Amino acid sequence: APESLMQALEDLDYLAALDNDGNLSEFGIIMSEFPLDPQLSKSLLASCEFECVDEMLTIAAMVTAPSCFLQAPPGTEEIAGTRWRRFSHPAGDHCTLINVFNAFKAATASPTQPGNTEKWCRDHFLSCSALSMAGVIRAELVEIMKHIELPISPPDFGSEENLLSIKKALLSGYFMHIARDVDGSGNYLMLTHKQVAQLHPFSSYYNTRRIPEWVLFHEFSISEGNSIRVVSEISPQLFAELVPQYYFSNLPPSESKDILQEVINHLAPVSATKEEQK
Repeated sequence: APESLMQALEDLDYLAALDNDGNLSEFGIIMSEFPLDPQLSKSLLASCEFECVDEMLTIAAMVTAPSCFLQAPPGTEEIAGTRWRRFSHPAGDHCTLINVFNAFKAATASPTQPGNTEKWCRDHFLSCSALSMAGVIRAELVEIMKHIELPISPPDFGSEENLLSIKKALLSGYFMHIARDVDGSGNYLMLTHKQVAQLHPFSSYYNTRRIPEWVLFHEFSISEGNSIRVVSEISPQLFAELVPQYYFSNLPPSESKDILQEVINHLAPVSATKEEQK
């Protein structure tokens, strides 16, 4: 549909993948080397700048492969929830996926459990095939990074600096996927389309006491009850720091936009000083 095509071109423009003539920019050409959604390509390239490439490679592989979480059989939902909580990360679902992948790799490499990976996955209500596919995708992405001579920073998962870098890299590509909890009960209003959505049941925030106000999400699904999937908490300040101004100015009016505008106005003098130093 023409509307879809125009929306896609607009999204590529926001991601700096197009030049003024509507052709792929130099940055867009590098993005196109990766067999990923444009937002994910942008986040992966941004991770080179923020030095969290190892972690973003895992996130990219995990969100590209099918969901690793299996629907728990009737009567075992509570057990599945308990097992999954072992992997939960307070920063959100993207870091939780890193925990899941690292635990899977550890189980695969464990000398005490040779050939027992499938049992480990069953015990944790995880899909062995999805996690294996994520491993293959990650290895392919590493090869592409090496082929086009992009730096791969060493793993540093868990440090405060690394967690902030991961969020910055994600925001660089997914600034169009931001939502705000408007009533404190998990009703998230998306900034771009002004649709209301709830957290997907597989989210590490689902059924927890703490519901983050501002989140970045990987995708929005109408078929699964207007839910947002793979969600991580962000701060308005971080969003204001990384959002392209021309994208922000085109957002429809809303209370959320007003709040963010105040944050941007507050940060403006600081940003101007940084720009002068640069």
